[in-house]
Formats: sequence, C-alpha cells, structure tokens
Amino acid sequence: MASAALSADHQPVPVKGELAAITPHALLERARAFRPRLRAMEAEAERQGRLPQDLMEELDGAGFFRIVQPRSFGGLECDVPTFYKVMMELARGSTDVGWVMALVSGQPMVLARFPEQAQAEAYGTTGEFRASGSFAPPGKAVPVDGGYRVTAAWQNGSGCDISTHFMPLVMIEAPDGPQPAQILIDRKDFQIVDDWNVIGMRGTGSKRVVVNDLFVPEHRVMRCHGMMRGAEPLDLACTTSDNPMYSASISPFLISQTACVAVGTARAALDHYEEILRTKKSAYPPYHEKGTDPIHQRNYGTAFRLVSTAEAALVQAGHEFMDYAQEWQASRVPFDQMRALRLRSIAVQSVQLGWEAFQLIFHAGGTSTAAREGHPLTRILRNFNVLRTHAVLQMEDAAHAVGRTTFAVAS
Repeated sequence: MASAALSADHQPVPVKGELAAITPHALLERARAFRPRLRAMEAEAERQGRLPQDLMEELDGAGFFRIVQPRSFGGLECDVPTFYKVMMELARGSTDVGWVMALVSGQPMVLARFPEQAQAEAYGTTGEFRASGSFAPPGKAVPVDGGYRVTAAWQNGSGCDISTHFMPLVMIEAPDGPQPAQILIDRKDFQIVDDWNVIGMRGTGSKRVVVNDLFVPEHRVMRCHGMMRGAEPLDLACTTSDNPMYSASISPFLISQTACVAVGTARAALDHYEEILRTKKSAYPPYHEKGTDPIHQRNYGTAFRLVSTAEAALVQAGHEFMDYAQEWQASRVPFDQMRALRLRSIAVQSVQLGWEAFQLIFHAGGTSTAAREGHPLTRILRNFNVLRTHAVLQMEDAAHAVGRTTFAVAS
C-alpha cells in the first residue's frame, strides 16, 4: 500500500534487514515456532509480573511489534486479518504474551490518527515503538500555553514495563465540560507502580502508571469521543498514509485484538486436552487410552468446532474491517456505528465460543489432571476468568449497543 508523502520536516524510516521482505505467512510461521518458548516461560512471567526482558527482545526482533506499523515509519504494514492471526497464535503459546502483544503492537493503529509530528517523534529514526495505554481512570488535563498539564494515576497499563511510550485517556478541562482525548507520553516521563495483584493474567504487568503535572504539547493530543465509544478519534483521517485501515473506525479493531487473545487461549486449552487424551488412560478397567473413549472424542470434537468457528469469525471480521475501510476511502460509504457494532458483536461472540470450549475441556479434563496445580489448564482457568472481566468483552453491553443504535436510527 502506497503511503502519503511525509512533510519535508520528516523523512521515512526504512524497514531494516530481512524484515523488509517478510511475508504475512512467514510472520505467522514465526509465531507458531515461538509456541514452545512461550509455554516454557509462563511461570517466569508470572513470577516477574511482566514479560521477561529477553523474551520481549526476541519478539521485537521477530517483527511482531511492527505488524500494523506504517511502512513509512519502519513497520511492516500488514493487514488486519494478518494481525488477528498472529495474535491468536501468540496467545496459543501464552495468554499473557498474547494479551501484551495484542494491545501494545496494535497501538500504531491509534498513533496514525495523531498529528504527523507526534508520529515522527514516537518512531524516531529506528521505528522502535511500543506503547501501552489505559482508559481508566482518565487523567486530568489543564490547558496551558502550547499544550496541557496532566496529572493522573491510570490503572491496568498492560505491558507498561516493556513500552517506549504510554497512550492513555485524559479529560481536558473546558468551559462546556471535560473533553476526552488520548495523549502520547515518553517512557522517561511516567512512573510505574506495581499494584498488579490478581489471580490471573499475572505476567501481563498491567500496573498503575503515574504522572504529576506533566506538560504534554498540543501535537501529542488526539481528541476523541471517550470511553463509551472506545475512545474513537473525532477525526479519523490519517495524514501520513494512504492505507485506508489507518483512517477507519478504530474501536472494532481495539475490541477484536483482545478477543483474539481469548480465542488463542481456547485453542491452547484444546491442545492440552488433546495431550491428555493421547497420554492418559481411563481411571477404570480396562484402562484404555482416553482418546479411544467415544465421550472424550465427542467432547474434543465439540470444543474443536467452537474454537474453529471463533477463529474463522475473527479472521472474517478482519477482512470486513479492511473492506469497510476501503469502501469509505474509495466510495465514501460510511464506516458507521452499525458496521462497527457488527464487528464488535462478532468479537464478543468469538470470546463466548472460546469460553464455552474451555469450560467443556476443563470439565472433561478431570480433577486428577486438569485441576491439579501446575497443569497448564489451571493457569488457563485463572487467565481466562480474568480476561473475560474486561469491559470491552461484555456481551450484554454489546447487545444493548446494537439495539440502542438500531432503534434510535429507526425512530
């Protein structure tokens, strides 16, 4: 995809080394090859309460942080379906890794809506950019000459330890009431407070991020609609790239990237269930392998169907995202709220399918195996339960939004 010319003040950042020619298929194969490595480090990530530094460097070297980063800023500029596939595969190796990678490596889609100067500063001369973020509680931004003074203590900054930047939500003080915006902060300008004490998703390092009276210049601020619409930018247009995915509704992507982690986690559970069926015998005579039991075969097939459907739905939603973006650019067919809600609905339903598959797997896995401390399915149980508490993955909220929007338009 050709990129719009950058201004004379900013020069394109070249894609370096073998990453310049890497294909989407090769990226996916790399993610698959990482699976044993990711599973082997899960306990260490939980112990550290973050992704280990050496692992982060390996993931960075593989190009995973640059999948949807614009090519003009040193990225690979792959499409959204490729991003979803790779994130599901990484989550299949580790829910913690999948979660951090999905959220952090998806941030170039948001940064593309910021002014060109902010993008150029963030990517620098190397294209190295890893940003975490948080919407709650929003920080306080007070207008001053040339920008804003920001004070905040944002919660749940997943991946903040490995990030070069932070992109949270603030409320700008204004005469007619607070106005929501996202801001771009350098790593040197925020502090991390380790308050991440949870039963699951321990390795994500979703800690509190604090700034006190920090000056943020105007060009590092993106006005948006606020949390109820996924911090949708007021102006969707990207001025630095002609690729339509950078000028499309952003909220469906942000919700789907988290759904990919849930579905990848469900696929991991299916892997572990298959291992149980291939290596364990029944508890009763004649002690046949569990995989020969028709009940286990049916359970496996049912879980396989649920997970496969969820994967296919998310990938198709990624293709629809690209189609909607292209239609808006080429023909001005709006990427409107109902289209965004369609993609959001697919995402949350995919999470539900993955959860149903996992419940079946955990129940069928057996108390002496799946429920025993140290078995991979016990970690997945903790992680999946915490993951499903995320605000954007609530099925009831998505359903209400569809009905509310539909009938408001009809009336």
